[in-house]
Amino acid sequence: MTVQEAVTGARKIVVKIGSNTLAKADGKINTEFMAGFAEQCAELMKQSKQIVIVSSGAQVAGVSTIDRWSRRKDIHYRQALAAIGQVELMDKWRAAFSEFGIHIGQLLFTREDFENDHCTLNMRNTLFTLVDEGVVPIINENDSVTFDEIRIGDNDNLSALTATMWSADLLILFSDIDGVYTANPKKNADAKLVELVPDIAELRKSITIGDTNSFGTGGMETKIQAAEKAVSYGIPMILANGGYEDALIGLANGNRKGTLFTAE
Repeated sequence: MTVQEAVTGARKIVVKIGSNTLAKADGKINTEFMAGFAEQCAELMKQSKQIVIVSSGAQVAGVSTIDRWSRRKDIHYRQALAAIGQVELMDKWRAAFSEFGIHIGQLLFTREDFENDHCTLNMRNTLFTLVDEGVVPIINENDSVTFDEIRIGDNDNLSALTATMWSADLLILFSDIDGVYTANPKKNADAKLVELVPDIAELRKSITIGDTNSFGTGGMETKIQAAEKAVSYGIPMILANGGYEDALIGLANGNRKGTLFTAE
């Protein structure tokens, strides 16, 4: 299976968009990217595909709104930024999708929600209802109220949990790199893109896993964890660069590369 085949063959697709993809170089939210991405989703939805988005960026949007808090690291300020930013983030997504006559719906989860069968059933039912009615669900962790003991901690793993709950056909993680490399491509010119991963355990032995990047809470480790979760439920996962103008459609038409973790 290729990346292109995985996208074209999938009907139910979960797409995770990281903070580094949503943020401009100055840390402010990238509304131009959101508009372009909404257009690509609309195009795929015309092909009878269903899209669920797991969107980071609440704190990025909060900083865009109240810049004077940007350097405050106290947990109460970070959670307050997330509360403010979540409103702004959803407003920007609403504006982006409304251009194509598409409504969005917000869902905020915590780890406890996935561990409670009653909550999970209600989450699943709401998700199915929204998608069946042509609404694009936009999911994030409820950062304003979570604390260490109930945090998922990163949207890579949240997207994998969402994909399994929804019984998705494909999970796509958009980051600021083209996929998994044999080494950090920003530091090593000899790093090679790994385009297909049929065995994640073998992959772990052959690559160097670095730290998290500028705005995000995850790094390569959380992306591999997400792949392990998805693949264990038979859901292939693609890791690709979300910064390209045609990031989503490019994967579907074969113009963009990524790393495909197969569930075969």
